[in-house]
Amino acid sequence: MKNNNDSSVNDFLLLGFSILGKKPTLLFVIFSFTYGTILTFNITIMSVILLDRVLHCPMYFLLFALSVSETCTTFVTVPKLLFILLTGRQSISFIGCAMQMFCFFSLSANNCFLLVSMSYDRYAAICYPLQYQLLMEKKVCIKLVAASCLAGCCISLVICILIFRLPFCGPKEIQHFFCDISPVLNLTCTDTYLTNLAVVLLCAVVLLGTVLLISVSYAYIISAILRISSSLGRKKMFSTCASHLTVVITHFSCASFVYLRPKAVSSLGQDIWISTVFVFITPLLNPLIYTLRNKDVKLSIQKLLRMLSI
Repeated sequence: MKNNNDSSVNDFLLLGFSILGKKPTLLFVIFSFTYGTILTFNITIMSVILLDRVLHCPMYFLLFALSVSETCTTFVTVPKLLFILLTGRQSISFIGCAMQMFCFFSLSANNCFLLVSMSYDRYAAICYPLQYQLLMEKKVCIKLVAASCLAGCCISLVICILIFRLPFCGPKEIQHFFCDISPVLNLTCTDTYLTNLAVVLLCAVVLLGTVLLISVSYAYIISAILRISSSLGRKKMFSTCASHLTVVITHFSCASFVYLRPKAVSSLGQDIWISTVFVFITPLLNPLIYTLRNKDVKLSIQKLLRMLSI
């Protein structure tokens, strides 16, 4: 990866919402409130999973890991965005931009792999209930989370090396609110066709590969559920998967629209607003979905609130 001395550009300007003519004070208030809500919801989910022994099982261990990962994803982009909106200081160093991109895509890929792990957990619970404890013992869960983190870091490192080895000669204005792939590639002073193709293929491998694995898991799950004779039993089994499926659809819909959409049909305004949804709404919806649709989590939150009110 090139450092500052290898490029005539030592820093970048994150133009973000200023290029859309939006009011920074209003956006600061809206995003601050949303960010505070994200942190509150995710910290609540993490707290109840840690404190309530009822939730000390593989499904909630993986949910805890997902909440941590998504909270960290927001740390990478949102504080810098709020700082820019508050102060108007839009600069980010070359190394800072590279680090932001590496951390963002490491954590984003990690989220994808964690969702695959959660689908495997549901597959093991429904298709092999008698062997579930063995298939999803503590060591297996830790290995799944560690493998997700490692895979995310490796893929993100390759993407960053491909991009930041290129020469940056100016201009240095990034038409986005964080160092995303396309806006940064647009600032290079060389042909980026092969680099862009390689990056899109990597994103496709992560997104489509994980969607395929999740689809295979749910094909087996649905097949097993349909063999249950009791309609009440089928309904109960489907309800245990509903939260995860909702999160999967939300996460992959936003990510695919941003990173797999043909460049010819993309626009600057659309990219910024869809990225905003991906950065803010996805980590906000996930704890909401699991809280509203999951009886055990709701009961644990109620117990925690009673403890705090004593």
